[in-house]
Amino acid sequence: MSSGSQSRSPRYEKDSITLTGAVALGSGVMIGAGILAVTGQITELSGRLLPLVFLAAAVVAAFSAYSYARMSRAFPSAGGIAMFLEKSYGRGWLAAGISVLMYLSMVLNESLVARTFGTYALQPFGISTDSVLVSVLAVALLLVALVVNLIGTRLVQGISLLSAAFKIGGLVVFSGAILWFSDSVFASSPGGSVDYGVSSVLGAIALGVLGYKGFTTITNQGEELVNPEKNVGRAIVLTIVLCAVLYVVVSLAVGSQLTVREIVDARDYALAEAARPFFGDAGLWFTVAFAVLATTTGVIISVFAVSRMLAMLTEMGLVPHRHFGMPGDIQQHTVVYTVAIAILLTVLGDLSRLAALGAIVYIIMDIGVHWGLVFKVREETEARVWIPVVAIILDLAVVTGLILVKVSSDVVLLVVVAVSIAVIFGGEWLYLRQSEDAS
Repeated sequence: MSSGSQSRSPRYEKDSITLTGAVALGSGVMIGAGILAVTGQITELSGRLLPLVFLAAAVVAAFSAYSYARMSRAFPSAGGIAMFLEKSYGRGWLAAGISVLMYLSMVLNESLVARTFGTYALQPFGISTDSVLVSVLAVALLLVALVVNLIGTRLVQGISLLSAAFKIGGLVVFSGAILWFSDSVFASSPGGSVDYGVSSVLGAIALGVLGYKGFTTITNQGEELVNPEKNVGRAIVLTIVLCAVLYVVVSLAVGSQLTVREIVDARDYALAEAARPFFGDAGLWFTVAFAVLATTTGVIISVFAVSRMLAMLTEMGLVPHRHFGMPGDIQQHTVVYTVAIAILLTVLGDLSRLAALGAIVYIIMDIGVHWGLVFKVREETEARVWIPVVAIILDLAVVTGLILVKVSSDVVLLVVVAVSIAVIFGGEWLYLRQSEDAS
């Protein structure tokens, strides 16, 4: 490799991220997709069980987190999940394909949060969520995230710390104020006796998992986090617990103000609608301001984390890369590619499809990680096998529930999932075969 190409390699500063910083980065990615984007969709599938669904999703995430924590302890690196998969399956199309699924799920999450930004930003003006302005604002946010990430990683890390404090504080104020003045939780919810069915509730839990999947970004900090063998696992646990408490409390607050039907009707902006009964327009503006800032910082942090993963896949030779005459290192290039893909998905998809597609792709990837731990690197990680086995069972249950829901409501989405998976794994097989032939 020439010195010129070496200068393009991403740079990692050892011990530059503290445990607090790791929790801030993880929660910065997590808070936004879960509570702002999919509250209405989860309620549509589970009704009054909304708080319990978020709690159940936290349990699924906790079992999943064990595999990532054990692998991070055994193989700490900036490669994160990509490195885990390579250790499990070797440098081949399977590890590469599963890694790209993870990348895709993270980009889908960016698109989901970007559209949520557009949806909330338009609420004070009474503009429909079907307006083209939602896409316009979402694309504008992604372009802002592009510029911020190109400026430098230290700026993003600073934003993540401020963002975590702001999001947690904002959600505590929102939910605390509403619950303080509320008589009961879901007391005025007609239709709460509706039987949503096992598949529907499991599908809701699968969507709830989106609110926690951001913990996986912490695994990419192995080369920069202080004492990564211990702190990656600690950061993951702290982030999941923190977000679980916030999600449950906020969902109780929303349920105390809106009926199940009202939450479903306001599915894309439920928190803003929940602020109206007690606080009127002031509550609406506060919630919109919070949502806009939360989604803005969330997208900026997510672009940082996702581009780092793609840069590592490039460094590992698992995906093709072209500079196209752009200056800078590989990670700066992957920021551009990541935002470009996110913009395309944002324009083509709506919140419902982006959420479902992201959940299915992520859970399939998650199963691949657990399978590798159980059958490939169990001895190296010294893992207790029953935990990842339970994680696989839980993943299969919730993703099956979501697929069954979509079979009756959105078959096109399932076709997109199947085609995407086939293209990803088929493309990786061809690329790696050509790479081997060339060498």
